[in-house]
Amino acid sequence: MAAALAGCASPSGPPELSLRAVAWSDLAGWQTDRTAEALRVLLVECNRLGTLPADTSLGGAGDAATQAGRAGLFRGACRAARAVPSADDGAARRYFETWFLPYRVGDRGDASASFTAYFEPEVAGALGPSAAFPVPVYGRPDDLLTVRAADGSKVSGRRQGNAIVPYWSRADIDRGALRGRGLEILWLRSPVDLFFLQLQGSGRVRLPSGQVVRLGYNGRNGQPYVPLGRLLVQRGALPADGVSMQSIRAWLQTHPADAQALMEQNPNYVFFKPLDSVGPLDGPPGALGVDLVPLRSAAVDRAFLPLGVPVFVDTVLPSAAPLQRLFLAQDLGTDIKGPARADLFLGWGSRAAADAGAMHGGGTITVLLPRQPAAAPAAPAPAVERPWQEVR
Repeated sequence: MAAALAGCASPSGPPELSLRAVAWSDLAGWQTDRTAEALRVLLVECNRLGTLPADTSLGGAGDAATQAGRAGLFRGACRAARAVPSADDGAARRYFETWFLPYRVGDRGDASASFTAYFEPEVAGALGPSAAFPVPVYGRPDDLLTVRAADGSKVSGRRQGNAIVPYWSRADIDRGALRGRGLEILWLRSPVDLFFLQLQGSGRVRLPSGQVVRLGYNGRNGQPYVPLGRLLVQRGALPADGVSMQSIRAWLQTHPADAQALMEQNPNYVFFKPLDSVGPLDGPPGALGVDLVPLRSAAVDRAFLPLGVPVFVDTVLPSAAPLQRLFLAQDLGTDIKGPARADLFLGWGSRAAADAGAMHGGGTITVLLPRQPAAAPAAPAPAVERPWQEVR
């Protein structure tokens, strides 16, 4: 989150995934993590992966792609997971040590990782516009296209003649480019609330009646992301070591005459959809199509690490508490770039907001890649009918 706000310096040269085999004993905190919790998250993920054709690409580069870059490469490990006793941390730990191999993740050999965090915010809103709630939350426009470029990347935009051009910018939309098209889902108190909702990619909107409407990511306009923190540092409005969600929000709220112009310097714009089937205690859906779990789900760059892989995180929270636990790479983010980079989902509520807003730490990432034994004991997987859906 802090990196998204401030912008990160890139190492010299393009990033390049490096993997170094390590022993389980090299993972500080591995023996004390509640591994059975992570196994339960993996089982839900396995249900989703089991619905996909074996050759479905999950991303990744190099050996990470070879060992875990297709859905079928998880099937042996997923079958075995279903036989592990629930709520038994020791059994879960032995399962991971049997079915996965740990590799320290690096960028061109540098194994230092960079961590940020995100959460699901809650803001006040209403079903219709009023003086108190004048800011619309837009659903995905029907003329927003996502096409695959020549290099294989996805590009969002709109058709103009025979060309695909970037979609309307934040400034265009603020000035009414989408007005009158019936795309409004809800209405919020301020553009600042909308901006931070878009930055997180999902959220909870509490109506005057007390009802909470869940919103999920439903695409973006294809414009580049420009970090506000970097702009404020360049202006001298914030010190370089003082950029956080809280400090940027405070600046926007205390400079209302300048806030909209500053936010419009970030032309990136996110669209939403209601999540009617998501319960109040469930996390928002991630890019893998499963509900995110606080302190167990993370966003990675799938150009380097495949979606779905377990990653053991060793870092420190803003409260100075060590965070050494197993996450699942179940989400993506526009600003999550590079192999040794992860954005940790912390959940919702005031504690998650405080930690996510200030999180900008170092540490290490160890990816667990599934073994592919020639013959492994396994029970047949039960049939699961759940549709694949990329939501972020």
